[in-house]
Amino acid sequence: MQQTGLPNKSQGIASLGLTNLAAIHWNLQEPNLYEQAVRRGEGTVAAGGALSVDTGNHTGRSPRDKFIVRDALTERSVWWDNNKPISADDFDRLHADFAAAAVGKELFVQDLLAGADRKHRLKTRVITEYAWHALLVRDLLIHPAIEELENFIPDLTIIDLPSFKADPVSYGIRSDTVIACDFSRRLILIGGTAYAGEIKKSIFTLLNYLLPARGVLPMHSSANVGPDGDVALFLGVSGTGKTTLAADPHRTLIGNDAHGWSHDGIFNIEGGSYVRTSHLSRETEPEIFSPTERFGTVLENVSLNPLTREPDFDDGRRTDNSRAAYPLSFFPNASTTGRAGQPKTIFLLTADAFSVLPPIARLTPAQAMYHYLSGYSAKVPGPEEGVAALAATFSTCYAASFMPRHPSDYGELLRRLVIANEVDCWLVNTGWTGGPFGTGRRMPLAVTRRLVAAALDGSLKAGGFYVDRFFGFEVPSDVAGVETDLLHPRRTWADKVAYDAQAATLAQMFSKNFEKFEALVDGSVRGAAPHLTAAAE
Repeated sequence: MQQTGLPNKSQGIASLGLTNLAAIHWNLQEPNLYEQAVRRGEGTVAAGGALSVDTGNHTGRSPRDKFIVRDALTERSVWWDNNKPISADDFDRLHADFAAAAVGKELFVQDLLAGADRKHRLKTRVITEYAWHALLVRDLLIHPAIEELENFIPDLTIIDLPSFKADPVSYGIRSDTVIACDFSRRLILIGGTAYAGEIKKSIFTLLNYLLPARGVLPMHSSANVGPDGDVALFLGVSGTGKTTLAADPHRTLIGNDAHGWSHDGIFNIEGGSYVRTSHLSRETEPEIFSPTERFGTVLENVSLNPLTREPDFDDGRRTDNSRAAYPLSFFPNASTTGRAGQPKTIFLLTADAFSVLPPIARLTPAQAMYHYLSGYSAKVPGPEEGVAALAATFSTCYAASFMPRHPSDYGELLRRLVIANEVDCWLVNTGWTGGPFGTGRRMPLAVTRRLVAAALDGSLKAGGFYVDRFFGFEVPSDVAGVETDLLHPRRTWADKVAYDAQAATLAQMFSKNFEKFEALVDGSVRGAAPHLTAAAE
């Protein structure tokens, strides 16, 4: 068996049943991984130096194909209403078949770290059959020092075989795609998909299980810090603007997608950025755009000009979920430590395509917990989501598909941390104004940035507020530099009666979704629900 890279730890591979391999490449760095990916026909080099790849049939995650081993550890601690179980025996058979499928293959190993806080760090070994997967995960996680690799013993091992096609009957699963997580053995198996985001989210899934037991809140969030040490968190599902708003040239970027919040402050779980590139523009988002033109970046499912190999981020024929992965250091103002103190401000982001919610609203701790548990956003018609009509989506804690524990565990931890640190909480709508998708327009990015800046410098709190009659939160009535009507959503609609009907419908959606949490929260959180009788007032 050919071996390259550093160090030689074939015994660690053999203990996983991975034997009789054609080659194994240990901890190759970027130039070697580029060479391997191009040699193997996995990708091409785009103009500017990024590696351009195609993920095949899967252009996004497959949450319905994700399973957790149900055993003595997980039986009472995993939220089984949201997570699919797999038996330990089925997992063992799957693992054995993964090992058999790897015989004769070249494999790439990366030993990396998840978590900038050493107390909560997860040593992670990723074993994959694609060189570009090794490059992408190297972009996204934290690199140990060379000397740390000599005695690297992983806390988590991931075996990633995109070519493996699972037999659903053999393992009691749904399809030939599988993401199987064994929390007891700290082993994750990923097969049947070349979408590399599954690796990243599998790591986050395990940390979402481990950290709450230590009093640490894992969050699907971006974070930055100002010159005076004031930390801001931006929580939301993909596409709501976490990276866009956190990539502020006047503030230091801590991280853009996953963080932990402990009694010591905030820490980045990752060491890189994995951003959507659909309609990415050099003019409006230069901090995010610039790294797409650098060596070391991976472009997923991005169309290239066949002659110049220039990326075309406006071409969504392949997918609306095209991505770029690159190290956080590619941002000019990135944190070198991935850590900061306690947050001063939290922004809960939603892309309300129904055009009901205001561009920003102030939340009490109870309201923050309510909206965090709700995790509301909206899907618009498009090929990626397969949605034929505008639809509300509620991804609890903005992370339902990679959340093993019950949402109330995370929600109560959020509220306690907010109260203990006297954090200001805001709900920010980056969606539509002036009417729903198809009628209104997208909330101007300049307006959102102005409102976020006013919240961060404290001026927003100093102004006047009115109480939204449907949702009960406080909304700024007037902000310098922002068109006043935008702060009053009803005024932006030509048909005010239609707005009232839409707002009442959305309030009902919130109420229906929250029914499953009502028995698990106290009266203050239940009281933060929308006012269902507001339309008749």
